[in-house]
Amino acid sequence: MTLQRIERVLGVCTAFGLLIGLYIGLIYAPPDAVQGEVQRLMYLHVPLILVSYLAFFVVFVMSILYLGRRSRQYDAIAHSSAEIGTLFTALAIATGSIWGRPTWGAWWTWDARLTSTAILLLIFLGYLMLRALMEDESRGAAFCSVLGIIGFLDIPIIHMSVVWWRTLHQPASILKSGLLMVAPDMLMALLTNLAAFVLLYGYLLAKRLRLEGAREELFNLRMELLG
Repeated sequence: MTLQRIERVLGVCTAFGLLIGLYIGLIYAPPDAVQGEVQRLMYLHVPLILVSYLAFFVVFVMSILYLGRRSRQYDAIAHSSAEIGTLFTALAIATGSIWGRPTWGAWWTWDARLTSTAILLLIFLGYLMLRALMEDESRGAAFCSVLGIIGFLDIPIIHMSVVWWRTLHQPASILKSGLLMVAPDMLMALLTNLAAFVLLYGYLLAKRLRLEGAREELFNLRMELLG
């Protein structure tokens, strides 16, 4: 199956997944007993940040492989995944701020989890800026691979921040001591949206890699004409 065919299939599956997930999250699932309707932002906020972790994990793995084998394919996957992960992280911070305003009374606070997530966003914004500024692509890829590996190491800090420090951000609230802490309808809405956002990540990655392949072909054609 070609990358373009995979992209089309993922696009259709993503569209259906997002529509079903939004329906379940916004209409079917009940409002939270304490937070009310604003809690429905969880069905966007949590999948966005979890899928950004997935995107940066792909960057981490592909960066290690690139440093070991110097294959442009690994670098292209890392670069593409970093772009998507950065976008999802920015959206996660934005939805978290909207959620935090009625819950905490502030759009932003220098909470440990929020601050470490902002650092993650800044690291990968720097990653993308370094890509754009480096004229030597091989050197830029190597430097960005190191930065991508370092950036991923911030994710365990984000995850454990609510345990290590006193924070406004709520701790893990789905499972606690092996017990399910949310209503089944809410869990179904969360997992459905998580699956939909994973599909969206796959769709965007396939599209971005196809564009990267077209750019590579154009570059090779230009070199042949100049040679």
